[in-house]
Parts: sequence; structure tokens; C-alpha cells
Amino acid sequence: MRLRMLSQEKKYLARPSLPRPQATIPHATHVASLSFRTLFSDTNHLLVSELLSPSKKHSKQQKTPPKPSILPAHTTFSGRAGLGAYTAAPETFPTSRVIKYDDNFVTINDLFPKSSIHLLLLPRRPDKQLLHPFEALQDPEFLASIQQEVRKLRILAAKELQRRFGKYSAKEEEREKAMEKAFNGTGEFDESTLPPGRDWSKDVISGIHTHPSMAHLHVHVLSRDHHSECMRHRKHYNSFETEFLVDVDDFPLTEADAKRRRKAKFLDEDLVCWRCGRNFRSKFAKLKHHLDEEFEQRKAE
Repeated sequence: MRLRMLSQEKKYLARPSLPRPQATIPHATHVASLSFRTLFSDTNHLLVSELLSPSKKHSKQQKTPPKPSILPAHTTFSGRAGLGAYTAAPETFPTSRVIKYDDNFVTINDLFPKSSIHLLLLPRRPDKQLLHPFEALQDPEFLASIQQEVRKLRILAAKELQRRFGKYSAKEEEREKAMEKAFNGTGEFDESTLPPGRDWSKDVISGIHTHPSMAHLHVHVLSRDHHSECMRHRKHYNSFETEFLVDVDDFPLTEADAKRRRKAKFLDEDLVCWRCGRNFRSKFAKLKHHLDEEFEQRKAE
């Protein structure tokens, strides 16, 4: 089973792909070996880890050993159960797939990302893993732990957007030039006088699908550009740009909440650009071309 999973990973990683997101999240118990680079996007030096470097392997030295899997040895993960392999044995995957893990959560890069950055948060609690989100997130304590972790991942994704695309941003360039000018003087300045730069957090969305395609509970955290070769049809787009995606802060849902509607009601809606509001009806190819143009324009802002 494990050899089959690793074979599939090697086949996927051999395909050409977009640059992988790289960032850091604090308070991880088991974190893969990471390298760091320094950003000067504001007055503080931000250290952002290279999360997805294919050349790195998980560190063999860990402060505390991972808990052994509670699953029987013959358990296999395929089809809708595919995410279970990551929660059962995250240490067996490369850092290009498993970003970080501890006893409670595993964070991975989506195997088929629908945006330039697409992370999945996988809870490891056996009593919650296979429940429908509507049921699992009725537990206030469990919900609070997921909401807290999602907030961390949203910050991670925003920093990675800045690291990867900040060099194209006019707002970032304006702020950087102002900082350089200040440092060339006394080296002391009032940060409030600097241009604000770009708020990358506005380009990140997160949530849970009302009818997940995978059996194991998972939360999506992704950039909103939808710039990916894996964004291939109408249902892909509408699963992230309609109420089919429910923010974890909206949970728990009441029985009367409209978000509990049948999935077709959301996935078959008109294709509407998230940024400009243009309606492409059912013409996904035209929307896809438009999104690529919007992506280049958005980078330059």
C-alpha cells in the first residue's frame, strides 16, 4: 500500500508544475527540515520557510516521536479515502506534499491545486475524521481548534503570496522604495509615514465544501486567483466561488441554513468572475482565459 502511494507521488512530482508555496507556521510539533530566506516587505525582517522544496526530506530527528497509527496494518487508502494516508503516516511523505504535522493536524499541498497556492488542513482525530463537516463541527472545542489552525494557515498563504509575487506589485515597490530611502538616512523612521503596501490576506480564502469529494474531513486554504492547470471545469470553479464553500467561522450551521442545499444548486450556477463580477454563464473556457488575464493584472497592483 505504502509503496503504491509513494509511486503515485513520484509520478505526480515528475510532472511540470507551478512553483510551490513556501512559508512558516509557528508552534508545529513535527516540522519538516526547512530552509529560510529573509523578506524586507516591512520594517521587520520576515522569515519565510521554503515549505515545498523537493530536494528536502523530513528530519529524522524529532523532539517527540509520532503517535503510532491506530489503523490496522492492512488498511488501504484509495479513491475517496485517499487523504487518510496523510493523517495515518505523514512522516512517510516528502516535504513537497506534507508541509507540517503534529498529533492534531496534518497540513499538505493539494495534489490537484485549484489556485497558485492551495493547502489542505487535515484533522487527525479518529472520532471526527470520517464525519460529515456539518456533524463534526458541531463540537465547539473541536471547531475552535480548527478555526485557530485555519487562521495560521491563512497568514502562511498570505506571506507566501507576498514572497512569490511581491516583486511584481506596484504597491510593494512603492513601500520598498520608501523604506530604502529611510534607511539611507538615519536608519530611524516612523513606520506610519510609509506607504501601506499590499494586503495579501485579501487574496486568500478558506472553507469546507458542503458536499466534500473526499471522505476524510479537510479544510481548504487557497489563494483566490484560481491560476492553475488543475482548474479545468465549471464545477471546480463554482466549488470555491459559491456558497458550496463554507468558511469555518460560519460553523456550526443551523438546520435551516441555506448552505445545506443540494450541491447541484451551487455547482451549476452561472460562472461569475470573483474579482470583476462579469458573468460568463456556462462558458468555462472564456472564464478561464479571463482569470489568467486577471491574474497578471492582479499581480501588478
